[in-house]
Amino acid sequence: MAKRRGVAHSDEGGSAGPSSKRSRTTESDEDETHRIPRATTSKGKKAAQSEDADAIEIDDDEEGSVAAVTPDAEAERKFEEDYEEKIREGLMSKSKTQGGVAEMGIIESIEMHQFMCHKYLTFSLGPQINFIVGHNGSGKSASLSALTVALGGKATSTGRGSGLKSFIREGQSVAEVTVMLKNQGEEAYRPKDYGRSIVITRRFTREGASSYKIKSREGKVISTKREELQAICDHMNIQVDNPMNILTQDSARQFLSASTPADKYKFFLKGTQLSQLSEEYQTCMENISQTSKVLKRKAEVLPDLEEALSEVRARWDEAQKAVEQKTKADELKKELAWAHVASKQDELTQQLNGVAHINHRVEKCEGQVRQAEADRVKCEAKVNSLEAELEALGSLEALRQRKEELAAHIKSNRSSLAEFKNDEKTILDAKTLVDTMIAETERRIQEEQARLETRSKEKRERATNKLLELNATLAEDEQKLKRLVEERQRHNAEAESANAEGARLYQEQQELRGRVVECEEQIRRCVEMEKSKLAQYGSNMDRLLSDINRAQWFGQRPVGPFGMFVKVKDPERWGRLLRVVIGGAMSNFAITDARDRPALAKMLKDSGNGRSQIIISEVDLFDFSSGEPPQDHLTILRALEVSNEYVLRQLVNNLHIEGTLLASNRAEADRALLNLGGGGVAMAADLYRVVRFAEGGGQSSVINDLKNNDPRQQLFRNSNAAAEKRRWEGQRDEFNARLATLDQRITELKSTFNASKKAAGDIERQETALNRKTRTMKTEINNLQLELNEDLPVNIQTLQASLEASRAEKQSIMEQYEDLLQKKAKVQNDQRPYVEESENLRKQLARHSERRNEIQERLSAAVTERMSADNSIRHFLSKADTEREKLANAEEVAKTLEAEFEAWSEKAAKYCDPIANPRKVDVVKRNLEAVEAALAEREKRQGASIGDIADELRKKENALNTARGELKALHSLNKALRQSVKERLARWHEFRRHIALRCKVYFSYHLSNRGYFGKVLFDHVGGTLNLKVQTDDQTATQAEGKEKDPRSLSGGEKSFSTICLLLSLWESIGCPIRCLDEFDVFMDAVNRRISMKMMVDTANSSKGKQFILITPQDMNTVNFGPTVRVHQMADPERGQATLAFHNH
Repeated sequence: MAKRRGVAHSDEGGSAGPSSKRSRTTESDEDETHRIPRATTSKGKKAAQSEDADAIEIDDDEEGSVAAVTPDAEAERKFEEDYEEKIREGLMSKSKTQGGVAEMGIIESIEMHQFMCHKYLTFSLGPQINFIVGHNGSGKSASLSALTVALGGKATSTGRGSGLKSFIREGQSVAEVTVMLKNQGEEAYRPKDYGRSIVITRRFTREGASSYKIKSREGKVISTKREELQAICDHMNIQVDNPMNILTQDSARQFLSASTPADKYKFFLKGTQLSQLSEEYQTCMENISQTSKVLKRKAEVLPDLEEALSEVRARWDEAQKAVEQKTKADELKKELAWAHVASKQDELTQQLNGVAHINHRVEKCEGQVRQAEADRVKCEAKVNSLEAELEALGSLEALRQRKEELAAHIKSNRSSLAEFKNDEKTILDAKTLVDTMIAETERRIQEEQARLETRSKEKRERATNKLLELNATLAEDEQKLKRLVEERQRHNAEAESANAEGARLYQEQQELRGRVVECEEQIRRCVEMEKSKLAQYGSNMDRLLSDINRAQWFGQRPVGPFGMFVKVKDPERWGRLLRVVIGGAMSNFAITDARDRPALAKMLKDSGNGRSQIIISEVDLFDFSSGEPPQDHLTILRALEVSNEYVLRQLVNNLHIEGTLLASNRAEADRALLNLGGGGVAMAADLYRVVRFAEGGGQSSVINDLKNNDPRQQLFRNSNAAAEKRRWEGQRDEFNARLATLDQRITELKSTFNASKKAAGDIERQETALNRKTRTMKTEINNLQLELNEDLPVNIQTLQASLEASRAEKQSIMEQYEDLLQKKAKVQNDQRPYVEESENLRKQLARHSERRNEIQERLSAAVTERMSADNSIRHFLSKADTEREKLANAEEVAKTLEAEFEAWSEKAAKYCDPIANPRKVDVVKRNLEAVEAALAEREKRQGASIGDIADELRKKENALNTARGELKALHSLNKALRQSVKERLARWHEFRRHIALRCKVYFSYHLSNRGYFGKVLFDHVGGTLNLKVQTDDQTATQAEGKEKDPRSLSGGEKSFSTICLLLSLWESIGCPIRCLDEFDVFMDAVNRRISMKMMVDTANSSKGKQFILITPQDMNTVNFGPTVRVHQMADPERGQATLAFHNH
């Protein structure tokens, strides 16, 4: 038999046999026929109907065609006589042969998860005979339920529940069953996709959800659709809802103990799929009968169509008299058609001339646009050159800052010099006064000494000479002391200078070392980036993203870091600025549910990314175009490529990248904001932030650049990690080289400082010794002076004391003056380089300012020229667009006219041959109107025009011919369909005879294994199947040998007889699987042993069939062979996870 998909039928649909259905069809057809009224026709209609009677004949012999396939008892008897012996011979030869193993369609294994009483159960099945043995409650029948559910069967067909959720193990929410089908041989199903086995998994929940996964043996999912499972079952002829293939426990008990002849006959029809074929043929016959009735009604319309055609033909004959006048009108219409074509050609020629003129203007405008664009390119190049030149000048901030520092130093020094000058004037005035006092005192002393010249002259001369000698030595030592002080001060100044220079170089050394450390940090980050591209966004980003992917979240999975989705289009130009402006946001993450924030924050902290910001926002892909400036203004958004729309909205919300402008420098940023109008914010590549307020005015501020050790330095680079690593290594080497030079210079300065300090210390010791000597000499001089003064009169002593006091005062004044001069000289020496450097800076600033002003003036002029070029481009583009629009409209009109001209020419050519030099349209129209007026008068008398009559005649002829053709074709099709169904019904009865006869022969054969005799009685008309069995004790006790009804048999005999019937029916189906649950429930040991052996022998002799038999009884009486596999179920216990069984 052909492979068909099993269909479940209701009891009502299966109780009626084919004959009853055919009778009902016949009766319904006859009733329908009687309800159709006969149409009354006129004499003309009857004549037309008789004329076409041979062409179309409707077949009413429906009952006869169905009755032709009705079986009769004689034919059945003759068929059994002809074929019974052949079937018996085939049976005997088959019982001596060993059946083969099926290559496809059999069950290799079954696996259950949380299914019925099993937490987890799996076992493999043998290819031929499988016994599943176990005590009640061990879950034997669950295997058949799992097989039915996995292969798409209904839950009700298992007899174990009304829905899938009833199969879920108590306390669980989901269950899963898996069946592995063998898929080998030449007829394997899609072997390239599935391989040698097909794995079918069905998963279902208590909420009613159910899903399939159809996989290959390797676990690859091929399909998840139920249609694919149905295709697999159809291909392998598996009928999971067919009760003959899988006989459940309840169905087996009912079939064995309480089934009636009618139930057995229904079982016979369903199992062999004969009931399904019968119902389909019945439906076909009903449709064919209904079509016949429709065709009869349509045939009654033909006389009316024929009569209408005759009337129109009479009117046509009368209208032929106006042909001559109509011919003249046709000639005028032909001339009018070509007159219209000629007028359209003139209109087209005029329009094409206009198109050529407009095209010339468009070319002129395009040339002007190209010239303006060339000027724009020159202006742009000039602006770029001047901007580059202006940028090359550098910033004046450092020079101005240095000049301010110098000005502060110079101002401080000038203040000190002014104070020194005032002090010097005061000291000189005091010295002049003291000098006057000394001169006056010396004069008075000389006068007094002159009077005392004669007194102790010799003694005084000796004291005086010694005093002069001591004074000379003292003066010499004081000069030497002065030189030592100057030398010490010089060495101290050198030491201070070396110390200051060393401090400055030490500061520079620390800065360079910091930069080296920063370079090392960036090199380390580059190494990390070589290992992972995510290293630039934070620490341990790969592990962090892995943890995020594994975690469970309330909302959508966190999105980040943002830098994964952001790329700068021109990193060379904008990378430095954007690293500062938006670089901090590249390590951010976004979530949609605030409850996910603590978990994500902990992950960020544990991975060393605690500074990453977490943004909470729903997925709202809003339109932000209203906040963008015109397309000719570059914004941060337009300088980026953002691959994630959600991340893009977060950057718009938090950083306003859609409205922040970008410019090369501060001046251009300010101009862009002024041109834009309405205020705004712009960022300049030279690190300036420019703001323009809507109400007027603005401001700019410096953007602090990133430090070298800032992690954001790795963002938005045009080069890869290796190139960045080489760049940072180059900077590190440069800094190390400068460090080496600084170290050498600092060492030299330390040597200079130490040497100067040592020399100053030596001089200071000499100065101390000399000061001690001068103090001793001054004491001796004072003593001599006292001796001399003692010899002098009192007035001379007084004058001498006054003179000494004045001289001491002068000495103090001179020391102060010398100290002041030294300080003044030092300040002047310090002031001189400051003044020189300040003057140089002033000249540099002046030159720089003059150069910047000159470049800015030229740049402003170039920008003005560029704007003028832009305006010219826009003007000429607008003008060119206007001309192109005019050209497009003119060309569209020309195309329309050309299409109309061609269409009119084509229509005119189809209507008639070309007419040379036709007259004007209005002239031809006047002549045509006169002729048509005459025709209209004639048509008025006839009621229609000649054309209308001709059209009506054609329509009537076409309608009649179409109706006849369609009716004839449909009748032929219906007749062919009826014959086809008739042949299929005959074949159906042939199938039923063969199947019933095979069942009888096999039933007798199986009974003989027990020593019984019996037969199967089929009543196809009554729809019953009866068993007649004669046991061995009946043969001995009843001389007549009369068979008795199965109801009079014992329970074991009845079960054995029904098993024989079931084995006989199994021989008539093509499904490779036979499943039977608790078949031996009513059998005694003898019947069970014989039944077991009989089923094993039958299975061994069957080719390509797999048997799955379930029994609660012991299997010790079964003789196991290589084709038999017994699965022993463990006793039921709680918490069972894996089936404990052993195979024999």
